[in-house]
Amino acid sequence: MNASSPESAPAVWLCASTFEPAFAPFWLTEEESQKLCRLNHQSGREFLASRWLVRRALAEASGQPAERCCPAPGKVRASSQPPGWQLSISHSQGLAGCAIYGGSAIGLDLEPLTRRPRWRKVSARWFAPTEHTWLLEANDDQAFLKVWTLKEAWLKATGRGIADNLQTLSVGRNFSLTGDRPGEAWQASLGHCGEHLVAVVYQGDQPPNGHRIALPEFSDTFDDGADDRQIAVEWYFHTPIHCQTYSNP
Repeated sequence: MNASSPESAPAVWLCASTFEPAFAPFWLTEEESQKLCRLNHQSGREFLASRWLVRRALAEASGQPAERCCPAPGKVRASSQPPGWQLSISHSQGLAGCAIYGGSAIGLDLEPLTRRPRWRKVSARWFAPTEHTWLLEANDDQAFLKVWTLKEAWLKATGRGIADNLQTLSVGRNFSLTGDRPGEAWQASLGHCGEHLVAVVYQGDQPPNGHRIALPEFSDTFDDGADDRQIAVEWYFHTPIHCQTYSNP
């Protein structure tokens, strides 16, 4: 496959954040190297893991050497070399992820299932009343985490921040989804990789494929090959995001 023949479905890559940021590897861009120098140890590990995944994902999708692949400058949303690929990265408590798509924008979010957030205040303040009601009735930390992860992936895919936008995706009791983007055929997939939730939002008919986990040892090369690939995500569901409808006053 080459950069002019993008995949028909998104792909998700995951790996443990095991890199030790003792120095900036040669495959980082100058901008990335400068950012790495400003990060603390844990943030540096997560940063290196996600940028390594970006290059592995682009190499797999395009057929180009990973050392030549890189994201566009700034926030990781698209590729620079090779051009034409949409990207989204996430990391959470030792797990890093990269989603890649040759079609429209994509959003990826990871959350640990072991989190015990004080979610009732968050839900009351930021979610729609109907969401808050069913979450209170469910009284389930993981139900809240699933809703939160889907909303985060949605906002990444649609290029928006959390502030004042969490209600642009409505999550029903049975995880029926409704968004504020008409005519764009959005889809969502939710699953888990071990103790982490994985949510992906994208446009298109095919659910994510290539759910692989790479467990690299830190090195200056990408010679790990394909032997470390495993099926990584067990999906709960793949579902369309319906368009919100508004009645005339």
